[in-house]
Amino acid sequence: MSNELVIGVLAYGLAINLLAYAAMAMDKAKAEHRVRRIPEATLLKLALLGGSVGTIVAQQTIRHKTRKEPFRSRLVAIIVLQVLVLTALAIALVVTGSPEDLWRLLTA
Repeated sequence: MSNELVIGVLAYGLAINLLAYAAMAMDKAKAEHRVRRIPEATLLKLALLGGSVGTIVAQQTIRHKTRKEPFRSRLVAIIVLQVLVLTALAIALVVTGSPEDLWRLLTA
């Protein structure tokens, strides 16, 4: 795997998680000031796009949406999905031997 790809994936992961954390913090501030909130669907989309760690860290550090249902259950479902996808990807990489071979197999 090229260094540029690794750096790109890490940069994306950092950016999406910072964005998810910031969105949760902004939503909490808006809730405290009783102004229009960030829709839960938007917060969950950020988690689905890779910001689940940032969302969980925000839940724990700023105590926001820790008991809110169905937000909590949907976030757990997103995390389970992500773990399953990452596990499948890891197994596929072991079986094929390299990211390039996996890509060729998927696009053949």
